[in-house]
Amino acid sequence: MKKPPQDLSQLLHQSGKLPDLAEKAELLLYLDQHVKQMTAGPVAEQLKVANLRQGVLVIETTTAAWAARINFQKTKLLTQLQTETLPMLTAIEVKVNPGLALYTPKPKVPQHQLSAVAAEHLEALAEHVEGSLGEKLKRLAALASRNRQS
Repeated sequence: MKKPPQDLSQLLHQSGKLPDLAEKAELLLYLDQHVKQMTAGPVAEQLKVANLRQGVLVIETTTAAWAARINFQKTKLLTQLQTETLPMLTAIEVKVNPGLALYTPKPKVPQHQLSAVAAEHLEALAEHVEGSLGEKLKRLAALASRNRQS
């Protein structure tokens, strides 16, 4: 007889390595957001907190030029992080990872909405078209009207 699959939330809260990894991942995500807020501007878009080990925060960036800019701010970042978040932090290490540029999130494409005039034209066209195409045009016009109301 097979065992039923365990719930992921139960696995994360049991003892072992998985809860520790989940906790570290949450910490790194928080530190990444915090460091990006502290640096602000174009530098923040080019860095990622990669690891925290033995009191050393590892920050990755896409090019050596960005690494140099981060290195100029390193002492300020270190003291600010020590006072605000991580008193046990001893150093910040900046590494270049060109592959990081491949994983930058793409900006969201704005959703275009149909204007009231376009919805009216679709409705008028649907009146003269029969079959499934007419039904689809009516639904599209109704959806455009509903999106404007919400």
